[in-house]
Amino acid sequence: MSETLVSVEDMKVHFPIKRGVFLDRTVGYVYAVDGVDLEIKRGETYGLVGESGCGKSTLGRAMLRLNEPTNGRMVFDGTDVSSLKGEELRRMRRRMQMVFQDPLSSLDPRQSVESILVEGLRAHDLDKSKEQTGKRLRELLSAVGLPSTALRKYPHEFSGGQRQRIGIARALALEPDLIVADEPVSALDVSVQAQVVNLLQELQDQFGLTFLVIAHDLAVVKHISDRVGVMYLGGLVEEATADDLYAEPLHPYTRALLSAIPVPDPQVEDRRERILLAGDLPSPANPPSGCRFHTRCPWRQASKCDTDRPVLREIKPGHKVACHWAEDIEAGVIKPHEVAPILIEETDTMSPDVPLVGPASVTEALNP
Repeated sequence: MSETLVSVEDMKVHFPIKRGVFLDRTVGYVYAVDGVDLEIKRGETYGLVGESGCGKSTLGRAMLRLNEPTNGRMVFDGTDVSSLKGEELRRMRRRMQMVFQDPLSSLDPRQSVESILVEGLRAHDLDKSKEQTGKRLRELLSAVGLPSTALRKYPHEFSGGQRQRIGIARALALEPDLIVADEPVSALDVSVQAQVVNLLQELQDQFGLTFLVIAHDLAVVKHISDRVGVMYLGGLVEEATADDLYAEPLHPYTRALLSAIPVPDPQVEDRRERILLAGDLPSPANPPSGCRFHTRCPWRQASKCDTDRPVLREIKPGHKVACHWAEDIEAGVIKPHEVAPILIEETDTMSPDVPLVGPASVTEALNP
């Protein structure tokens, strides 16, 4: 049995921008995910971080084929999921489940908790008898810390944390190997966030699960993840173990992200270095040439940065960085400099009269 459970190779998701009333024509693309390679090992938690619009959620959905990839493939336990169709894909989805970001909108308000949990069991012919199913449902609720009386209730009768637990129970119902948790705690209070994070860790130990956790909160990612990947504008810019990444970030964007974490000590907070990025985030419909981060990078150099897109390469054992000058920046050979802010103006292809076309709309692509 291979140690690697999930392997993503050159994954790309490009949403077309349509224009026209009677004859739709493609006038451009939103490059939500543009060439991502990553591996997730069995039983580990892989954290994926980055600012809004970088493509984290779109990547997670594309891995499960909820969004169809434009290019690339995902190999799950030796099987190329990208090539599966029909019944083969449906059976494979039993082993890959998702916990969605909004616990209220992801649950059908017209269905009771029992109906929500049974639906997946019936879809995969696991609802053998009323007694066995009832026992299974009670075990699921017990695993996520809810009483069996919750089966008769509806989603609106629960708090946000309880609804997220129901979503986790639904993902666990089919006994999957991989769970993609898309912002599982972002909509919850801080006290409830800790409960849900601890619950995910307990479930991983109990059921031997593999997690891909997509999040904004860097503290949550550090606490729960074995390895962390940092995304910027559709690409992976750094990957390392959680301890290495937080102790010694090598990519300029990762340094800026970690410098934004507040320190609960006034004296340390006043002395520590803050990296404030200048300018606006470039549009994923018109990304910069070369390194995607060069328009805001304090360590930008005249050569390579503007023209050559860096590949994700291993600088240290288990630590990968997509930066041409990572070694020189770490050694202090290249010093940071002032960055002139660049205002990103609305282009013609992103004008407000562009009609939103189905799930591949600009609005959805820019808010993955």
